Amino acid sequence: MTEPGDTDVAGLAMPAGLHGMVDSVIGRYRDLSALELADRSLSYGRLDELAEEIRARIRRSAGDVPARIGLLGCRSAATYAAYLAILRSGATVVPISTSAPAERVLAITKLARLELIVADGPDALQLEADVAGEAAVLDINNAGATDQPTSSSVRAVDVVKAGEPIAYILFTSGSTGLPKGVVISHENVGSFIRYIINRYDLGPGCRMTQAFDLSFDVSVYDLFAAWGSGATVVVPSQDDLMHPARWVNDRQITHWASVPSVISAASGLGELAPGSMPSIELSLFIGEQLTLEEAQAWHCATPKGVVENVYGPTELTVAVSAYRIPADVSQWPVTANRTIPIGHVYDHMESVVLDDSGRPADKGELCVRGPQRFGGYLDPGQNVGRFLSIDDGQVTPFDGSRMLTTADWYRTGDLVYRDPVDAGLVHLGRLDDQVKIRGFRVEPSEIEGAMRLHPDVDDAVVLATPGSLGSRQLSAFYVGRKVSPSEARQMLARIVPPYMIPRRFVFLEEFPLTVSGKVDRQALARLVR
Repeated sequence: MTEPGDTDVAGLAMPAGLHGMVDSVIGRYRDLSALELADRSLSYGRLDELAEEIRARIRRSAGDVPARIGLLGCRSAATYAAYLAILRSGATVVPISTSAPAERVLAITKLARLELIVADGPDALQLEADVAGEAAVLDINNAGATDQPTSSSVRAVDVVKAGEPIAYILFTSGSTGLPKGVVISHENVGSFIRYIINRYDLGPGCRMTQAFDLSFDVSVYDLFAAWGSGATVVVPSQDDLMHPARWVNDRQITHWASVPSVISAASGLGELAPGSMPSIELSLFIGEQLTLEEAQAWHCATPKGVVENVYGPTELTVAVSAYRIPADVSQWPVTANRTIPIGHVYDHMESVVLDDSGRPADKGELCVRGPQRFGGYLDPGQNVGRFLSIDDGQVTPFDGSRMLTTADWYRTGDLVYRDPVDAGLVHLGRLDDQVKIRGFRVEPSEIEGAMRLHPDVDDAVVLATPGSLGSRQLSAFYVGRKVSPSEARQMLARIVPPYMIPRRFVFLEEFPLTVSGKVDRQALARLVR
């Protein structure tokens, strides 16, 4: 077993990285449970062997291991082990959602310059057709078909490739219509995971959920906060998330993490009875605003557990702030927008709130820097305007004329204010039109552009509007000729992921306008309410 800090045969120091953290845990807890699915469980030792089996197949398939390897898989043991295998190979993982349409998969393949995509499940054959001529596809559907141990062998040690010490690249919605690549280094994510393990005292005996798609950055918390500490990853089905109490009690879950909209869905089905989940010790909600009503519903269902509202854009590596909700409901802060505060930025990170003129203020845009801040987008041109420097009080937006440094602040684009009773920061929304739906970051302009591809749609506006229990959902307003909602959904399904398909489609003869001639978005929102 290779430990962090060991050297390979050439005498080069091996960075710890995500895989190094996991390998260290495997060396200590080989017989403990690492992964539990509906029909299968893996010990840390078996996870190690399965990852090595897949890594060997990658090496045989690719020869010289590519710098970046795509990963498209289902909720299977092979998929999770493949994540570790790719990292051990010294490559960067580029997760691809199984729900992504062919056009988006091809765009990610080209933008990331993928030469190889590791795939598990029934989508492998279709994937080969979708990326033909761009990348090879390695089907690992039969990897680890047996739970019997394989014969042990000496592991060849790989190092993170010089010049690309990158753990993963995630693609988020981009305002240009193309996905935006967020590049996260081993240093970025290692800083986050180490902090989280210490913050929540994670380790053997903790049973942690894995509710997020691997193309969503919170999955990194799910997997590596567990595997970096000796905890167990327990994978729910979509039905389990809709009926959480039954599944939590059956699997004796101790640590829950999901987007807040899961609360709304479960509550609407009457699944959150008071005291119904006594095993839960810690619940984290992230990815969108947590409303007071949602927090109350979950708090009642998990009376023995701690609930935290967690905040962080992908560019800052999963999460950078958290607010722990008091056990006494009478001490809960009541904010103007009835959302739970996002709390205080982690101690090892730095933050500043700037008003429109660039001066520090109690209300304005949140800017953050520190070891979790990414080093820039895959396309350097997208860095322009997203960073700034502050020198003797003078704020200078990043214009691309120089190299980014660790002293630069990342502009989150989130509007916040400081709670006067020291509850930390309260999230007020986006400074631009970007929204989060079910934890996924969405640029409405990307959906609007997709809708305009329909021959009967002359123009479209997409807004995030109120859903149940204060959650948010997408509503599309359009002019032209009326299109049935089912036809609109089918058309969009070929272009954008499922979470970007609006819940409502509203046909209008014309858009309401403001006195300046712009589309009156507030008037459109009132139509839905």
